[in-house]
Amino acid sequence: MSRHPTVKWAQRSDKVYLTVDLADAKDVKVNLEPEGEFSFFATKEDVPYEVDLKLFDRINVKESKLNISARSIVCVVKKLDKKWWSRLLKEDAKPPAFLKVDWDRWIDEDDENAEEAGDKDRDDQTDDNISSRKNRKRRKKSKKKKGLLQLIAQKLRFACISKE
Repeated sequence: MSRHPTVKWAQRSDKVYLTVDLADAKDVKVNLEPEGEFSFFATKEDVPYEVDLKLFDRINVKESKLNISARSIVCVVKKLDKKWWSRLLKEDAKPPAFLKVDWDRWIDEDDENAEEAGDKDRDDQTDDNISSRKNRKRRKKSKKKKGLLQLIAQKLRFACISKE
């Protein structure tokens, strides 16, 4: 009989993150179906682990990605329609005990737009920082030029004053 590994999930409007916490997993098999079915199978120390989930809505299998590391298996499931799901699973029943929220990746629907705007603001600030650095360099160069011209003018003035 197989066991269920812990599966953590989080979503954005265009994708769902599914993280299977199973360190040192062997023979990892992940299957995604366009209707929204996610199935996982692996072994650890000769013990089989298995998960079958029917996701809330349809998914884009071709654009979904899988990353298998020594500590976990992360699947970035691309949604077919860019919209927030009210829950992860199709069934409205209580989710299974092994399914948990991934609070490290979790973003509320309202915060996603703010995060995108924040990224844009950071890009604008970076551009502003670059342009302000360029302006400071220009001012330094012009100060050097002005300093040299002022020094020459002072010497000329002193020379003129001393001749009188």
